[in-house]
Amino acid sequence: MITVNQFLLDSKKQTWTVSSNKSVREALILMKEKNIGCLIVVGDNQKLEGIFSERDYARKCVLAGLNSQDTKIHQLMSKNVITINGEEPIDACMQIMTDKRIRHLPVVKDQKILGIVSIGDVVKIMISEQRHLIDQLQKFITT
Repeated sequence: MITVNQFLLDSKKQTWTVSSNKSVREALILMKEKNIGCLIVVGDNQKLEGIFSERDYARKCVLAGLNSQDTKIHQLMSKNVITINGEEPIDACMQIMTDKRIRHLPVVKDQKILGIVSIGDVVKIMISEQRHLIDQLQKFITT
């Protein structure tokens, strides 16, 4: 099983952040442009302060009747962010995401943001590894 760090290196996936004092509208525009479902929220020191997702927008802005132009990210972001260390195996992400019912998991080491893993990323990796295992077993059986 590959580690989270290996996935980040192999995928070369960009991690997008937003300042906590930006407007929700600015964050949504960035999410649309990059075709992503969440942003890591950082403060002036570029440290992780929270995470802002489409779910946060729908539940905390739209349903509350707030204006996305006037509302700041820090008002809506999820503050108690669950993270993972890059040394963990990728299946640990699946376990955390399932247990905590989350779709995005920031990867952090020594308070530095290394990247982010989505549930879609984890599913693709798990399927790929299962296919590889099946292929190996079939070769073993037929030889």
